[in-house]
Amino acid sequence: MGMSENTIVIGLTGQSGAGKTTVCEVFEENGYDIVNADLIAREVTAPGSPCLGELAECFGDEIIDEKGGLNRRALADIVFNDEERLKQLNGITYPYITYEILRIIKMLSCKSSEGRGYVLLDAPTLFESRADDFCDLIISVTATEKNRSRRIFERDGLSDEQIKGRFSSQRSERFFINRSDFIIKNNKSIDALKEKAKEVSDKIKEYYEAEKP
Repeated sequence: MGMSENTIVIGLTGQSGAGKTTVCEVFEENGYDIVNADLIAREVTAPGSPCLGELAECFGDEIIDEKGGLNRRALADIVFNDEERLKQLNGITYPYITYEILRIIKMLSCKSSEGRGYVLLDAPTLFESRADDFCDLIISVTATEKNRSRRIFERDGLSDEQIKGRFSSQRSERFFINRSDFIIKNNKSIDALKEKAKEVSDKIKEYYEAEKP
């Protein structure tokens, strides 16, 4: 269920290393407002924030870097292979992130009061945080494990063990297929990915524009 009649909220999620960033860029070029949950997560865990204070209390001062900010690599090492610790992390951060997401979408909805607006919510943990509850449609980006591993290594420089640890805490392709309105598979060239993303973004607009009175 979306936020308002004049604003269509599209949830974008999928597997790590599948190519969500590129898809997001194509949608932005096609006139969609972008709400990036990862950026919001960084904002709500800024130095001195209540959320960061709760995280330090739960996971210890080892997750705080020398500048008083969140050491994301240290936190990841704690939670990615421990389901209970991951639940604790999500239980602390999701309420802060969700509140800010809803605030931004509401602001964008007011901006589009004289015409239909389209918001793409880029959220890797869309389902886990239940942010899919306020989306009109869901798009998931998937790719083979081989392709995702290569991209993560090139992007983040993680070891094979770190990449496997990250994958072990994530959902399967079938999970996303069963819960999405559109699946974008990214196993070919970046141009092919951009072409598919443009096709999906156009289809969504065409559908909702045709619904207008």
